[in-house]
Amino acid sequence: MKAKSKWTAMLLSLGVIMNANAQKTFPSDALATSAGDLTITFIGHGTLMFEFEGKVLHVDPYGKLADYAALPKADAVFITHDHGDHLDPAALQAVGKPGTLVVMSEACRGKLDGTVMTNGQASVFLNVPVESVPAYNLVHLRPDGQPFHPRGGGCGFLFTFGDKRVYVAGDTENVPEMKALKDIDVAFLPMNLPYTMTPEMVADAARAFRPKLLYPYHFGETDPKRLQKLLADEPGIEVRIRDLR
Repeated sequence: MKAKSKWTAMLLSLGVIMNANAQKTFPSDALATSAGDLTITFIGHGTLMFEFEGKVLHVDPYGKLADYAALPKADAVFITHDHGDHLDPAALQAVGKPGTLVVMSEACRGKLDGTVMTNGQASVFLNVPVESVPAYNLVHLRPDGQPFHPRGGGCGFLFTFGDKRVYVAGDTENVPEMKALKDIDVAFLPMNLPYTMTPEMVADAARAFRPKLLYPYHFGETDPKRLQKLLADEPGIEVRIRDLR
């Protein structure tokens, strides 16, 4: 593994959140931004929680991973697409509160009450600029020839927290829109076969848009250490593994 970069010093290990019912802890990292620390909590799978400027943002809450009634209530929830491990109505209800914003991809239109972001759209929620990045398959298909994730349905979200840009890709492959991204500080890229990317595809995307810190996530049975080996000699890209199976 390559030497730790200056980003390692900026990402400080914090405490954990305990889900008593599931007897599971959720580690967190903190990222220093120009507007204070961003706390990133790793719930698992494709599920994350961000805390920033006193607000709590959940991404793809999934009830099989946590008792969401025991987690901090959401000021906003972001849903990348409509598959059951990303769009979980029970988890949404448990983590919500009066006034919770729900922001979702086109694939979720009509399935939830909230704001739909179409691919390529940009907006601001809770003073956080957010962009919708297309998320779809080019290579991996179902037996009938249809993509696991069709173009135009799902999305990833690119958040700007202070001066740091954090990209959560959703379920996607290394599509051109991803590879064209610029100035990404943190990226979460999926590696769950056959639905998303191989480690080689993730490495290809990372070499193109060069996130400073890369978390493989939603990786199922794929060994994330393969990605570390593939990018070991890439200067300026730090691969950090968390339990995001």
